[in-house]
Amino acid sequence: MEIDINNLESISGRVRRNILEMVYKAGSGHPGGSLSAVEIMVALYFGILEDRDRFFLSNGHICPALYSVMAEKGLIDKNLLASYTELGSSLQGHPEKTKLKGIENTSGPLGLGLAQAAGFAAIKKGSYIYCMTSDGEHDEGNHWEAVNFAAKYKLSNLIQIVDKNGIQIEGTVEEIMPLGSLKEKYLASDWNVFEIDGHNFDEIFDSTSKARDKKGKPSVILANTVFGKGISFMESNPDWHAKAPNGDEFRKAMEELK
Repeated sequence: MEIDINNLESISGRVRRNILEMVYKAGSGHPGGSLSAVEIMVALYFGILEDRDRFFLSNGHICPALYSVMAEKGLIDKNLLASYTELGSSLQGHPEKTKLKGIENTSGPLGLGLAQAAGFAAIKKGSYIYCMTSDGEHDEGNHWEAVNFAAKYKLSNLIQIVDKNGIQIEGTVEEIMPLGSLKEKYLASDWNVFEIDGHNFDEIFDSTSKARDKKGKPSVILANTVFGKGISFMESNPDWHAKAPNGDEFRKAMEELK
């Protein structure tokens, strides 16, 4: 299938605007991480995921990006985005498997998603299972248990994508809990490792294609991204981990996203 990168970039622009509108209207949400993950999610839903593949979102608080991409893909009604976090809405602040078709896992506490995806990969050998995680949740011990599980059972159909934006709730990852070299840690854990620019579609498609071809080991793609991508006052600013813009900030952000 031929991929139209210009079209994907246009979709990404709409997704970013959707994210800001959702968070602003709700008065809550996680804009910074949602914005950093846009190109990865757009690439997954518009060019990578095949019928039998599955996507697990571990860092579920960035669900505004997921909901928006699903709406742009036509998997959910775009009008539903306006109900984000409302009581009774299927679009809650963390995705819930029982509330929305197409959601593979209910998220909440960080560090659980890779275990959920690895368990699924262990029994669905004919499918590729993709899991997005954050660099900050690598602080969690249960995440590393899943890393070891996947390596032990040689889950080559498991492809983890780390949204490596360098920010977590109270500051930078380096300030809160330095991770050292994730590349070296995953190599030592017997995973295939790829490092890319997480905003570059060519690199996203190339790395996922190579990961699918690898046999005998799970693969991880370390996607270097910019927290708050596309909005100057949000980029690399931990204050926007879990904060909705006010009216003036919203208007400025939307102007930058035109």
